[in-house]
Amino acid sequence: MNRTQPKRRSFDAGSTVTMLSNQEKDCCSKWSCCTRRCVFITVGVLLVLLGIALAIALAVVLALPSKTPESRLCVTSNNYTGFLCDDRITCLLPSQVCNSASDCGNGEDEASSICSNLPKNLPGYLIFRCGNPTNWIYSNLKCNNINNCGDCSDESQSHASCPACGSQWWTCTPVLSQYCNCIPISRCQNGVQDCTDWSDEYVCHK
Repeated sequence: MNRTQPKRRSFDAGSTVTMLSNQEKDCCSKWSCCTRRCVFITVGVLLVLLGIALAIALAVVLALPSKTPESRLCVTSNNYTGFLCDDRITCLLPSQVCNSASDCGNGEDEASSICSNLPKNLPGYLIFRCGNPTNWIYSNLKCNNINNCGDCSDESQSHASCPACGSQWWTCTPVLSQYCNCIPISRCQNGVQDCTDWSDEYVCHK
């Protein structure tokens, strides 16, 4: 009986190397594709995040209170029109602005943008133009019974809409140019003529 010997497969090293090489190429090709995809996804995510960040930044900027002169308008505790500091709480008297002393926390009341060319750069509500338009005073200094303009225009009813003198003042024509329509009642009967008609010494009583 003839026995049939099983045929052994011959080991083809060249063929095996070729197969491995092809598999490696396929693997590398897939890895390269994956890497490119990851790069595209990463770039896309970064662009989205950048867009969100820009949107947030824009929203914050738009939400910040404007610092224009109009936005600084406020009313002081004694009912004067004033200057609002950056903290949006502190309201300064007009005469506290550009007085070489920082009264706002960040010094905005002494900023060169408003103090470099007085009174041109000051908001209009902080100043009062005297009878002579070239002269001006801070708006909280008018109607205080003191001649701040020098021509009493800051104390006149017609030019400054000032009310009558209060209870602590005596109405007369003052001798001193410091006053306009009245004198402090504390000056009555002090032995000094303060009114042209001497009423401060003979009529007025402290």
